[in-house]
Amino acid sequence: MSAPVDLTSTVGACAVERGVLAVAGPDAEAFLQGQLSQDVAGLTEGQSAWSLILQPQGRIDAFVRVTRQSRDRFILDTDGALEQVIARLQRFMLRTDVSLDRLHWGCIAVRGPSAARAAVSGEIIGPVPAGGIDVLGPSPQVSGDVLAVDVETLEAHRIKTGFPRMGVDIDDRTIPAEAGVVPFTVSFTKGCFTGQELVARMDSRGSTAPRHLRLLTFAGRADLSRGDRIAGADGAEVGVVTSSAWDAAAGETVALGYVKRSVEMPVQVRAAGLPAQATALPR
Repeated sequence: MSAPVDLTSTVGACAVERGVLAVAGPDAEAFLQGQLSQDVAGLTEGQSAWSLILQPQGRIDAFVRVTRQSRDRFILDTDGALEQVIARLQRFMLRTDVSLDRLHWGCIAVRGPSAARAAVSGEIIGPVPAGGIDVLGPSPQVSGDVLAVDVETLEAHRIKTGFPRMGVDIDDRTIPAEAGVVPFTVSFTKGCFTGQELVARMDSRGSTAPRHLRLLTFAGRADLSRGDRIAGADGAEVGVVTSSAWDAAAGETVALGYVKRSVEMPVQVRAAGLPAQATALPR
């Protein structure tokens, strides 16, 4: 049995599933500039940025990475449902010369302190705010000297770094300020985009979201499920668990969950009847 791997100190790689969509055509840049929260027009060839696709009311329809491949071709990739991304974009494709093509690409997640220096090959080498890179393409490759890790190790690292997953920690009821993603997904200088009003209003007012995504740490193994209630010291419900994983390297269970903004961090809470330390997301 191999020893547990700590991806905060060791570089490791794991194949993961991501939906990949090519958005191309003479109007691709202008179209995406109006639909994504990120400054698509400012991307240079080969450059990637994380972005949101919002409902007109400002809630999140999709959490994506956008990469410019050429002047008129962009790649969107997501760990959420690609069908939802396609359906959402198609609703706004009126008199627009843009094509949407699903790509059957693979993805290898490389995490760790020197992940960006690992020998890799792929169509896209995209940075990840959690610390590391994703290698995407028809046949992505990572050097054999990079340690292979399992999905649970990768998931524990994702949670510990506070990086939310679409469809798990984020859904179509989530507003950007709750999930802690605004600093790296939204451009406030690019001009108008769908859903901008709510994001801009909340940013100008400060942290006014009714709840915030928090990191929960449990001593030892904790049997948690998405939707488990989080209770404060007085037993009153203050939030809900969205994802969890066993961190074998640290010997603890880590989880993400939304907690009411009135609850100051750090604080002791309980979830699924078990004590945990709740803290703000590391950023």
